[in-house]
Amino acid sequence: MSKAKERTEITQLPKREFVVDSAQSKVRIGSGHGIAVISGPCVIDSRELIMKTAKALVEITQKLGVPLIFKSSYEKDNRGSEKNWTGPMAAEGLKILAEVRKEFGCPVLTDVHRAEDVDLVAEHVDVLQIPAYMCQQTSLVIACGKTGKPINVKKGQFLAPENMGGAVSKIHSTGNKNVLLTERGACFGYNRLVADMRSIPVMQELGAPVCFDATHVVRLYGISSADPAGGEPRFVPHLTLGAVAAGADALFLETHPNPMEAKCDAASQLNLKHYESLLKLSLEVRKAIRSPEHVGEMRF
Repeated sequence: MSKAKERTEITQLPKREFVVDSAQSKVRIGSGHGIAVISGPCVIDSRELIMKTAKALVEITQKLGVPLIFKSSYEKDNRGSEKNWTGPMAAEGLKILAEVRKEFGCPVLTDVHRAEDVDLVAEHVDVLQIPAYMCQQTSLVIACGKTGKPINVKKGQFLAPENMGGAVSKIHSTGNKNVLLTERGACFGYNRLVADMRSIPVMQELGAPVCFDATHVVRLYGISSADPAGGEPRFVPHLTLGAVAAGADALFLETHPNPMEAKCDAASQLNLKHYESLLKLSLEVRKAIRSPEHVGEMRF
């Protein structure tokens, strides 16, 4: 085998696709598809806020031709203090998410923390999300896989990107091949995350599309997310555009009409008023690189 051919085979990204087929729309992420976005408030603060934000996001993404998966959490179990808002919980929260899906016709995603909750959650949403802290929790990962639902696994801050192969393998073992991996930074020091853009092609090489979450990278842990000092949202555009340039298949952008009034991650969510502008810039960058595969062809 010639060196040139060997190099091509090593750097070529595998075909990968993540499909969310809801009752009213279909979202395809990965090889041969444009950039998609997962967005919404971090947690369900109220029904009114969720419906208002979902309406705005649907209007913006339809205008720009960007596939949208709406995201919000009915429960936030991994909080820094027992006093922090944990969400409306399943009885109320899942009904609100189901209402978003019915009212606006967009697929809906939420995270699930316990294996015993998986079946109930799967009845109300289109995509199950495994939180970063739980990505190695085998019982949870396999329970999600067995539903047959599309699964988004957020990479643990404590893992090298290639080690996400374990989560992919666990889900595949259930017969479910519909997996998306999300990069949200890695711990290189106390209370601060750093985004390594190499993790995007590394995880794509596992055969799954890769999403990039800039809004969690900018959190400063150890400080309350309600404190303006608890995050650096001014860096969300820089990280987002860098990830698109590195070949990310999708973007994860938590957004809120009034971030500093949010009950969770107030210091890191993107202000909704900047959402359209950032998506427009992202589309321009994606147009410039043409595709993640094109970026890969330039590697040596």
